[in-house]
Amino acid sequence: MTIALALTTIIFIALVYFILKADKVYVHALKLNEEFEKNDLTEEEVEEKIHIAQRTRGWLFFAAGLALAGMLISLYYLLQGTPYEGHMKEWMNLLVRLVHITFGIAWIGASFYFVLLENSLNRKKDLRDELAGNLWAVHGGGFYYIEKYKLAPKIIPRDLHWFKYEAYFTWLSGFILLCVVYYFNAKGFLIDPTVLDITPAQGIAIGIGSLAIGLLIYEVLVRTPLVDNSVLFAIIGFIILTGFAYFYTQVFNSRAAYIHFGALLGTIMAANVFLGIIPAQKALVKAAKKGTPLDPSLAKNAGRRSLHNNYFTLPVLFVMISNHFPSTFGNEYNWAILAGISLSTAIFKHYLNLVEKKQHEFWILPVAVFIMLSLTFVTAPKVSNGKCDKVPFSTVYSIINERCVSCHSSSPTDDVWTSPPNGVVYDTPQDIANLSEKIMQRVVITKNMPQNNKTGMLPEERELIRCWINQGSSIEDTE
Repeated sequence: MTIALALTTIIFIALVYFILKADKVYVHALKLNEEFEKNDLTEEEVEEKIHIAQRTRGWLFFAAGLALAGMLISLYYLLQGTPYEGHMKEWMNLLVRLVHITFGIAWIGASFYFVLLENSLNRKKDLRDELAGNLWAVHGGGFYYIEKYKLAPKIIPRDLHWFKYEAYFTWLSGFILLCVVYYFNAKGFLIDPTVLDITPAQGIAIGIGSLAIGLLIYEVLVRTPLVDNSVLFAIIGFIILTGFAYFYTQVFNSRAAYIHFGALLGTIMAANVFLGIIPAQKALVKAAKKGTPLDPSLAKNAGRRSLHNNYFTLPVLFVMISNHFPSTFGNEYNWAILAGISLSTAIFKHYLNLVEKKQHEFWILPVAVFIMLSLTFVTAPKVSNGKCDKVPFSTVYSIINERCVSCHSSSPTDDVWTSPPNGVVYDTPQDIANLSEKIMQRVVITKNMPQNNKTGMLPEERELIRCWINQGSSIEDTE
């Protein structure tokens, strides 16, 4: 414990140092602009120094992210086995999730905006030869005029804004969140022995390894001539992703399977920025500054990867909220449900992209809606025809006290949950009666509660609960 405490302290100091140093580098870069305006430096000298400052700042932020991850891991081992373990995990989950969502909103918002911008550009009327399009817009009480160049302007401004850190920190915070929720407690949230009996270390290795393999497959495909055939590329990509969805559901807990599918898409999206979009933009800027011929394929490939990311956004957003909807991940064919929802949302995004281009393919939207409605009917619960004897509430109360109250109580005794999940408590008979519909969905139909059946609820007990709810959820025999 002493070593873990010392390591945590050192990493925390490093984290603060990296953040302060990054801000200092940024301020220095701003001063360089002032020095140029005072003619203290040549333009080339200023540009070189600003480039070094920005690159240094980026690496410092990356180091700060790694320091944060290291601090969280150290805290985990420091408090493991103590009364503070569950409390620490809950706050780690909260804070990292907040960071992840914040950067995710910024990234997805930028993706939506620039695709909308690309789709809405005026490409024909009153354009200068160097322009690919322009757009007038009004927002927040002001008017905006935006121009897109075919390749690059004759003079590249020094203060270009780069959209990249949103992507990097969304992925980094997402991976930390994956560790906090699923890897730090792999036995409870990642592994389900009824699906595949593996060790936590094996599960973590499979999870991380699958992200690397999925990314490698995508990178191979996107660098082949196949990418020029967008329809065929999309079909093959969907088949491969469906294969990953099936694989995950055969290895992990169903919730963890969905999250890893989303993590795979997020990894591909971040890699598109890091490996494709930003290098292409840097090459274009460098060529424009040096006056050398610009390679149009760089912009084309970067735009293609950006568009791929745009189609991934809605499936990823679904995965982010999927854990709240057990009728999806708890279904017998959860992998097919995941693939179907991903397809439906991607088709819907395609429809929106066409609308922004003023191309109204009205048949596309009904296809997306039909797929989603079909999934709604497919996942509908099967009505049991089994006849039931009268089930007294005292029997149900005993089952819930034994199998559920360790977590769902105002004072949980579980080794992971220090507060009731989603605020759901079964402290009184009336609490149980009020939540009978949720209990039916989670305990009887999807059978995903208790989590990983941690308390060993028997099929016979689930059937007794079903009968009691179907009989009206009465609690009279306890009053």
